[in-house]
Amino acid sequence: MVLIHDSMHRGHTRQGWLDSFHTFSFGGFADPTRMGYGALRVINEDRIIPGSGFSAHGHDNMDILTLPLSGALRHKDTIGNVTVIRPGEAQLMSAGSGIRHEEMNASDDETAHFLQIWIIPEEFGGAPTYQQIALPEETRDWSLFASRDGGKDMLKLISDTAISIAAPQEGDRLTVTPKPGRRRFVQIVEGLATLEGERLNPGTGLQIGTEDIGPIDWVTGGKALLFDLKQ
Repeated sequence: MVLIHDSMHRGHTRQGWLDSFHTFSFGGFADPTRMGYGALRVINEDRIIPGSGFSAHGHDNMDILTLPLSGALRHKDTIGNVTVIRPGEAQLMSAGSGIRHEEMNASDDETAHFLQIWIIPEEFGGAPTYQQIALPEETRDWSLFASRDGGKDMLKLISDTAISIAAPQEGDRLTVTPKPGRRRFVQIVEGLATLEGERLNPGTGLQIGTEDIGPIDWVTGGKALLFDLKQ
């Protein structure tokens, strides 16, 4: 059975500088039916106004993935990294035993729009690490960019998780292949699609078990993420 997390039913946090939507319970949004899926704990879609952002704060024992969609973010942390992250790039901060960082809008006139994704590691503690890569060239089918094994030009996760990205065009069909002992989650990032007649807007998530499902049909061009997770 596929559970559709409709974009209109996400949690929502709005402050003067931040507009954030939460697929799973986060901050003031607490829904016992939305506590994550396997190792996938958080998918937040954030917008930060120019000249603002998340001031220095701490994390531990979490893989934190940031994917800019428009604008840019300036990252600074306590292990010496000072970088700017832009669309087409991905950042992974493995918090380990503890790290402090700040994420600020790098522009004085453009909103920073990005996804922040938290994945629970299989091993706690250890030294925090930082990775930043260019995403694979956009393709109309799934392209792997993060996994436990890592590899050339890929992010290395501390869990049995794999993340792929696709940029289908209008009329394309994306297939989500079942795998024994694995569960899948698809996040619609951009564009409009349908699954067996159900409308999938940007921000909608598909929580998929081990069963086979029909193809995702794209009404417009768009972008999606596929999380392959340990059962």
